Amino acid sequence: MNNETIQCIGCGATLQNQDSQKSGYLPASAYEKIEKAMQNNEEVEVYCQRCFKLRHYNEIMPVQENADDFLRLLNHLLETDALVLNVIDLFDFQGSMISSLPRFVGDTPIIMIGNKIDLFPKNTNLRKVKDWVRQQANKWGIYPEEILLTSGKKQKNVDELIELIKKKQQNRDIYVVGSTNVGKSTLINSIIKTLSGVENLITTSKFPGTTLDKIEIPLDNGTSLIDTPGIIQKDQIAHILSPKDLKLVAPQKTIKPKVYQLNPGQTLFLSGLGRFDYVDGPGKQSFIVYASDDLYIHRTKTENADAFYEKHVGELLVPPQAEQLEQLKPLKGLSYHTKEKSDLLFGGLGWITVNDDVQVKIFSPGALGLGTRRAII
Repeated sequence: MNNETIQCIGCGATLQNQDSQKSGYLPASAYEKIEKAMQNNEEVEVYCQRCFKLRHYNEIMPVQENADDFLRLLNHLLETDALVLNVIDLFDFQGSMISSLPRFVGDTPIIMIGNKIDLFPKNTNLRKVKDWVRQQANKWGIYPEEILLTSGKKQKNVDELIELIKKKQQNRDIYVVGSTNVGKSTLINSIIKTLSGVENLITTSKFPGTTLDKIEIPLDNGTSLIDTPGIIQKDQIAHILSPKDLKLVAPQKTIKPKVYQLNPGQTLFLSGLGRFDYVDGPGKQSFIVYASDDLYIHRTKTENADAFYEKHVGELLVPPQAEQLEQLKPLKGLSYHTKEKSDLLFGGLGWITVNDDVQVKIFSPGALGLGTRRAII
């Protein structure tokens, strides 16, 4: 049997037993067992070593892949009559956007899915979130036909997504695209579970980049749901932090607001990955932080902030850990003078809500993921 015909059902990679550093690797003995079982038409779970360890031990094994390899797999979208589901992370919009997507999809219809809405507080104005998603998508040159807010993890609005797919599909294959760590495979698993009752068909993990090749899932109407590899955005916080630290930074449950009373000239550090300066405004103000409960927040005077950060990043201000500092760009800031109640965004971390008519400055490594929007709460 040609080994190119055997694919891991977890990540989609072609199985091979030659190079443990590349995708699809299985030790020779395990590979031979799978090959023999398939030759005998026996039912067997076909997982590469990497996916097996993810499923059973929650252990990540790095492989040698790059974004160019992933992007090449999307090239044929220009020549295919398809429906595209573009999944983005509502906590890291900029980090989860694929800048080259308009080039790959052309005039192909797009449904944009804002995932992880279950992490937002219950009093979130969902209409404002949708408006913000559409505005941001348009800035990137993407004009979705529909926008839906979902949670693959909690199966929120999955039924609505399935109905929307049926309405828009028109006998076309469905391509699911997105950056790593947006919850794409979890969402697909929810769709499959709703349609067929099969659970965890596709490997999922809190680690970015678990799908290494496209996975075609046949549907009852003769078309396929195709899970494409997560595009690696190397500047995402998820690719800088260790898995342990990523759990501290990325919210695991609905976030609870934390209110800080600040005077002009005071600063908040969001661990060692974000900084918020209250520069000027009408006296003491309430600032509301929406972030993971496990994210360490420290208040200090702005005049001492630079020295404090230099001394304590990697020690008190963690994550990042000291050994990760070389991978981290220096903090870079953007200044804002708010005209209305606004959310100041820290991609991958959360946001801080501020009142109108205040001057603030926010920082992240290389100004990564910084932005503002009209307050959604």
